[in-house]
Amino acid sequence: MVSLFNTILYQPIYNLLIGAYNIIPGQDIGLAIIFITIVVKIVLLPFSKSALKSQKVMQDLQPKLDELKAKCGNDKEMLAKETMKLYKENKVNPLSSCLPLLIQLPILIAVYRAFQVGLTSEHFDLLYPFVQNPGHINSIAFGFLDMAKASFPLAILSGLAQYVQTEMLMAKKPKAKDKGAKDEAMLASMNKSMQYFMPFMTIIIGMSLPAGLTFYWFLTTVLTVLQQKFIFQKKLPVTTEAQIKNTPNETGEKIEVEIIPPKK
Repeated sequence: MVSLFNTILYQPIYNLLIGAYNIIPGQDIGLAIIFITIVVKIVLLPFSKSALKSQKVMQDLQPKLDELKAKCGNDKEMLAKETMKLYKENKVNPLSSCLPLLIQLPILIAVYRAFQVGLTSEHFDLLYPFVQNPGHINSIAFGFLDMAKASFPLAILSGLAQYVQTEMLMAKKPKAKDKGAKDEAMLASMNKSMQYFMPFMTIIIGMSLPAGLTFYWFLTTVLTVLQQKFIFQKKLPVTTEAQIKNTPNETGEKIEVEIIPPKK
């Protein structure tokens, strides 16, 4: 299994990094990392796009979910039934955002491993015959930043980028007049804690990693934020109870359907 992982993911990404380092003018490892980040992001684009769309739909459905919680009160069975009905009407799977992330995980692990060894002048035995052996990797990027050593400023930037990304996914705190507001307020409070915890952990971890890895994480987060902004600006259609006035019957009678456009 490890050998398969190395052959399919780790070794190709490592060779792509060294190949980019060879052909980029001045052999700047920072530019090579930018190139690899863009390539990996493009490869993972279908999966990340699917996950973000699922998150967007769940955000758009949140007001309807709040209404159901207020309507059902403490009847957990009815709430579960109505929630599943709402998901079905809108063709939403609440777990659909998890699968794309799981698919991306092995690729991200391979990228991290490739960067860990690619920032040093070792493991050139992993190079393909058609990839030139540079003999030595200059870890100084842009003339001043050592990508082989930890960088506090880069860790801070990564934490800030993580904060922006997390903040975009946070749901607004409900008003106290809703019956389910107590539970929702507790969930919102937990989300708020995560909004600060994740960036904090990003900074702590970034301070212990080589700057090249932290730089990659920063670039990936920034690109993800831009992707989220583009997708979240689109108003995805959400089915409401008033959309269908009449349902078809077995006789095939003509039905009238009222389509309510999404609110801007």
